[in-house]
Amino acid sequence: MKKLSLVITTFGALLALAVPAAAQQLIDAGRGHVDGSGGLAFIVFTIMVFAMGAAMFFMDRIRRRATDGD
Repeated sequence: MKKLSLVITTFGALLALAVPAAAQQLIDAGRGHVDGSGGLAFIVFTIMVFAMGAAMFFMDRIRRRATDGD
């Protein structure tokens, strides 16, 4: 079972590395004030940072609850 998981993970990592970096850019903030995409990129980035911080906070909270119960 572990071998299959390792194979799938390795295949997924190789597949992710094969994708061009430009394909992962969902919001192009390079045009600045022309179409307002710079502001949108900042807002999306801010939401992403707070979402990642909240996820880490809740993961730590769950881990602490699990160790308190032991």
